[in-house]
Amino acid sequence: MGEDFNTDSMLDMFLYESEQLLETLENVVLEKKDEDCFDEASINEIFRAMHTIKGSSGIMMYENITKVSHKLEDVFYYLRESHPENVPHLELVDHVLEVSDFINGELDKIKEGEAPDGDESKIVDEIDKFLTRIKTGIEKKGEELPPENTYVEPAQFYIAPTGSESSKYYKVSIYWRADTEMCNIRAYTAVYSLKEIVEDMQYIPDDIITNEASGEVILADGFHMMLKCQCLEEEIMSAIGETSGMDRVEIHDCSKQEYEMGFHDHGDEPIIIELEDKAKEPEQKEKKEPAPGDYVIKSKEAGKGKKLAKNQPKPQPKQTYISVNVEKLDALMDMIGELVISEAVVLQNPDLKVPGLDLTNFQKAAGQLSKITTELQDVIMSMRMMSLTNTFQKMNRIVFDVSRKLGKDIELEVIGENTEVDKNIIEHISDPLMHLIRNSVDHGIESKEDRIAAGKDPKGKITLEAKNEGGKVYIIVRDDGKGLNKQALYDKAKNNGLIGNRAMSEFTEKEIYQFITYAGFSTKEQVTEYSGRGVGMDVVVKNIQSVGGNLEIDSTEGVGSEMTLKIPLTLAIINGIVMQVGNSTFVIETNAVKEFVRIRRDMLVKEPNGEEYIMLRNECYPFIRLNQRYHLEGSKTEIEDGIVVVLEHESKFICVFIDELIAEQEIVVKPIPSYIRKVQGLSGCTQLGDGSIALILDIAGLIAGEERK
Repeated sequence: MGEDFNTDSMLDMFLYESEQLLETLENVVLEKKDEDCFDEASINEIFRAMHTIKGSSGIMMYENITKVSHKLEDVFYYLRESHPENVPHLELVDHVLEVSDFINGELDKIKEGEAPDGDESKIVDEIDKFLTRIKTGIEKKGEELPPENTYVEPAQFYIAPTGSESSKYYKVSIYWRADTEMCNIRAYTAVYSLKEIVEDMQYIPDDIITNEASGEVILADGFHMMLKCQCLEEEIMSAIGETSGMDRVEIHDCSKQEYEMGFHDHGDEPIIIELEDKAKEPEQKEKKEPAPGDYVIKSKEAGKGKKLAKNQPKPQPKQTYISVNVEKLDALMDMIGELVISEAVVLQNPDLKVPGLDLTNFQKAAGQLSKITTELQDVIMSMRMMSLTNTFQKMNRIVFDVSRKLGKDIELEVIGENTEVDKNIIEHISDPLMHLIRNSVDHGIESKEDRIAAGKDPKGKITLEAKNEGGKVYIIVRDDGKGLNKQALYDKAKNNGLIGNRAMSEFTEKEIYQFITYAGFSTKEQVTEYSGRGVGMDVVVKNIQSVGGNLEIDSTEGVGSEMTLKIPLTLAIINGIVMQVGNSTFVIETNAVKEFVRIRRDMLVKEPNGEEYIMLRNECYPFIRLNQRYHLEGSKTEIEDGIVVVLEHESKFICVFIDELIAEQEIVVKPIPSYIRKVQGLSGCTQLGDGSIALILDIAGLIAGEERK
């Protein structure tokens, strides 16, 4: 029954496909924004996207989305049919992006469980005025306007059997790829699209709306329709359109008698020969004898007639995909983490250290277990990896919008957008990346007049690059603007009380550039929509540090600036070094360790205020005793009895005093529970093989704590 149909699956599919279509639409528009007009392929792409969203939103009864998508579809319908000249291209781009933003906003409301109640009237009126100008231009050229792109409200789903002697009959079969979900909803969309151009229709399965299980039947056997209409095959294909997951569409002529028989048994399967001249009526088609080699006889199965098929090359195996809820991947990632911990518990069990045990067979089995566990980690990591393509493409829209509002001419160059990063990290870096791009557009790139005066190309350029190096991902935002003025940065920081009375000579160039990441710092004298409030860059740094990354800034005044995000590939499992301090265990990420050294007493420098430093190869490093920092008992106090670990973060070094090293192993990172007060210098915790808890040191936090002293 209809009331048993799962509308949640329809909603999920509507949201997913609408977002995919809008993303494609934006990419097409931004790619062609600097052209004189949209080419035919782009017009068809945008028309299909709007047509699909119009139909699916009509089915879901989201009227405001239906109205704006239909109105924009009207515009591209006339562009496609009449090819008018002198269409205001940038104005059209604005209208398309405005519709895209409106629909995206309504989709966000739907996802939050709210009603999509946005007022579309203003957008519809503006596009309607734009469309009127296009029509006027068509009429002035003396051309006849194409028929109206009418839209029928989806009230009931029945097509009255009308027609005439000139009606054509077709059998249409649609097949979807093996990984496609909810094929019954996709079939319904195809039927709904065709109902505006056909006179009568039959389809099988006939319960696509009331029976969700029909989707599995369609996926296995395809969706088959019998059509009675006045249109050609090309019009049928255009109405069906191309949706995600669709593998192929087959359209065959059939006779009136075959149509009236519908999908009943026709006896033995007939020999079907497709002729090239499909414009002729079926009874007028000339019989064409098969040429030798054109056809082969397939082996006959019991009870079935022989079937002729054309010789075709063997199809290449296709990659199959399946959509999985990301929450399931997160749960699987957690289970893999627990498996890694359990493996350590087994392999490091104290019972195995009993003298005299023969562990030969156990070691073999343990080696196989470790191999499988490592492979499992690699597989789940690869499943969670996503390319930065979508994130980078969103930056293209930001550059376009902000540069136009600021009156600047800027192009965005994208390099390495296929670089892959863990999905959770992508979610954390989207906002920081947006801030960096906006800063480059607003602060970095000069106005056109200033660039001409400086002998530069009037058109500014921002480069967004991503690459993998040494287990980290580097995302670089580079501009050819005015660069950073060190003296201005120093004066601003000093006037704002951010650096005390320290002289400029006490800072390196990169340290001065880092001033712009301090909270409350801004070089913008006038507050604008995009900057000048002294917030943003400090948030960028905090968000990047929350995923274990850091920001490096480099600049040449008058030439440009370069900001580099260094982030790990994944957050879940890291290589760490386990170390002991008193009765407590700590872990440091292996990549942060520069070296381990034994220190003599004469290498230790102690200041009157109690601060200590290590002189190592004529370099002075800040020195931290973890036992004193965290009030640990039972630890070594003599500098010569323990080990000093030299740690590096963002080209800054710090030395940490520990009792002993235990092992290097894979560490499953767990957050410190929220009910425990956050302690500076600690970023998380993990469970070791013996069941004990080890704290993970935050190198950035330790260095920041020393700098504030």
